[in-house]
Amino acid sequence: METPMLANDIKKGTAVRLSNGWEAEILDNKKGSIRMAKVYGDYTEIGSVYVKDIKMVWSVDHWVPVELSDAQKKAAAAQAAWGF
Repeated sequence: METPMLANDIKKGTAVRLSNGWEAEILDNKKGSIRMAKVYGDYTEIGSVYVKDIKMVWSVDHWVPVELSDAQKKAAAAQAAWGF
């Protein structure tokens, strides 16, 4: 089993797969619960995505799962309580 990548280690230009199945390209090098991304869905759009919605990262030649930090897990639980 592949070792998960921490969400804070995802760099600008990295391809990711979101929880809804769409793919995206990360457009910033920030850390935290929200990242800027170009999302390739029904339309190509640029906007913010929650890191809890990033499920896989493209690494060299295969998809790697994403793991959240403790602070990101806490933020994801709060967002779930709010209905996000």
